[in-house]
Amino acid sequence: MRNAAVKFIAIVGAALLALPTSSVPAVAAGSATLAQVEARGVLRCGVSDGIAGFSQQDASGHWSGIDVDFCRAVAAATLGDANKVAFVPLRTPARFPALRTSRVDLLARNTTWTLLREGTLGIQFAGVLFYDAQGFMVSTASGVRTLESLKGASVCVQRETSSEGNLVAYSNANALDLKPVVLGSATELEQAFTAGRCRALTADLSLLATLRSRTPGGASALAILSERISKQPHAPAVRGGDDAWLVIVRWVLFTLITAEEFGVTRQNEAERVRDPLVARALVPDASVSATLGIAPGWTLRALKSAGNYGEMFDRNLGAGSPIKLERGLNELYRRGGLMYAPPMQ
Repeated sequence: MRNAAVKFIAIVGAALLALPTSSVPAVAAGSATLAQVEARGVLRCGVSDGIAGFSQQDASGHWSGIDVDFCRAVAAATLGDANKVAFVPLRTPARFPALRTSRVDLLARNTTWTLLREGTLGIQFAGVLFYDAQGFMVSTASGVRTLESLKGASVCVQRETSSEGNLVAYSNANALDLKPVVLGSATELEQAFTAGRCRALTADLSLLATLRSRTPGGASALAILSERISKQPHAPAVRGGDDAWLVIVRWVLFTLITAEEFGVTRQNEAERVRDPLVARALVPDASVSATLGIAPGWTLRALKSAGNYGEMFDRNLGAGSPIKLERGLNELYRRGGLMYAPPMQ
């Protein structure tokens, strides 16, 4: 009897493997989230409540930052217009509830990808948009140069972030007796540190660099310590259960990374895509778009709106920005970084 069952399973398995791949789609046709976005005519994108270089609104109401540019790329891909985005500023505690309750369709808000979040919150991360790490910043005049010399000190940290848990864990593991001063937002974090409520400030290095770049005493007045206590891969997130939407958002990101690798920019996209190798790398098969329920040409619409990953980084965080952040881990893998996209075909 057992042998007969094994034989039956083997026959069924062989039959399934023999089926054409088109008869066994990897995702259900179309996306419920995409349908809602199209019906509304606007992509609702959750962003931070004000972090320069990532998502920040100026006095005229214009939003800028690498997270903002990514939202616009997704809007261009799905709606054909990068301006059809409603940016929803979210404080840290509100970000995941806003995504789960459909207040936003996409969360692009300097959020760290962790198993705890993906495994328990009903969300999925699309890929790493920015590789970061947690560090510490102090006043240059304090003379502090190592974490060991901060033993027993008060440290400003933002509430309900991975940084808060990492601070406590690192302090306990190294017997540093660090005393967290927990704040509700990046703005409060900066104000408390400037006011002297804590001897050091801990956060993602990108946030530390942003705060240091606008300090009243000039960047040299603050020092970022060399120690790094955690990895902080920032990733856009979507609600779990909508595979097609996850694929669309993920491959918008991968398209922007691949475009930089092939030297394709907003300005030369139309010319470069005539190259068969470039087209193969950036233009998905029509059957894929049909399965996902999205109009063909969506990857090129995203690229045309935001430019490639390097262009986004440079104008928001790098040489073309006030922050002047080095690419570091966010450089392409061919240049010593971690930015790498799977092949499209």
